[in-house]
Amino acid sequence: MLRIVCIALALMTAPAAAQTPKGSPVSADVLKDLAPTGKLRAAINYGNGVLAQRGADEQDARGVSADLARELAKRLGVPVSFIGFDAAGKVFEALKAGPNDAKAWDVAFLAIEPVRAAEIAFSPPYVLIEGTYMVRKDSPLKSVGDVDRPGIRIAVGPNSAYDLYLTRTLKHAQLVRAAAGGGAAMVELFLKDRLDAAAGVRQPLEAYAKTDPSVRVMSDRFMDIRQAMGTPQGRAAGAAYLKGFVEEMKASGFVAEGLKRSNQQATVAGAE
Repeated sequence: MLRIVCIALALMTAPAAAQTPKGSPVSADVLKDLAPTGKLRAAINYGNGVLAQRGADEQDARGVSADLARELAKRLGVPVSFIGFDAAGKVFEALKAGPNDAKAWDVAFLAIEPVRAAEIAFSPPYVLIEGTYMVRKDSPLKSVGDVDRPGIRIAVGPNSAYDLYLTRTLKHAQLVRAAAGGGAAMVELFLKDRLDAAAGVRQPLEAYAKTDPSVRVMSDRFMDIRQAMGTPQGRAAGAAYLKGFVEEMKASGFVAEGLKRSNQQATVAGAE
């Protein structure tokens, strides 16, 4: 009996492994991969307003991406530190930062693209958003299929998901990249240089079109943008954990609730 009591006391006083809210242990390898500095450094792309919105300061990030980062940090048992970027391309470029650089990150929220996947281990997508075109109201271009023609010039944000996709798939039209990432710079380029179309995420394009009666957004799409979580390649345990985490967050309604709280409309991706 004394032996049993001693064992019980030892278990009660031993250091506990990190636990998820449901009680599943987080391995040391997962913590090493996702929080190597003792905190979860989460890259937030404010260039995609569907998924992320700025708060009062850098650590007051809002939107479904920030919600997911906070929940992940909670499960890992570490604090979260948000690192803000104004374009997806800049998040990707920050992979080159040293491990102690202010822009170094452990998890990011980006669209899945082959060029990125060479350096980022992606989770399944948690949200699907549409890539489409905005044109002038009197443009002869009526649908996505009309755009890929010789002489057509399309404004894009550099290294955005739609830039990478259109670079791979267009046969005739020419891409013209804005000097900076983010939707505002791309729309400004489209208007200033009188380009034929602007490619981008549907929601911000439609929001702009409501303020400018001279433009319209096409009703169809040229791509589904598969938004996912990711961690740098080489962090196998962390990448595997993210896959299960994202699937649970979709199935539980967490992602849908995050979109609702931030007043955004997007499609929650199905299970994979």
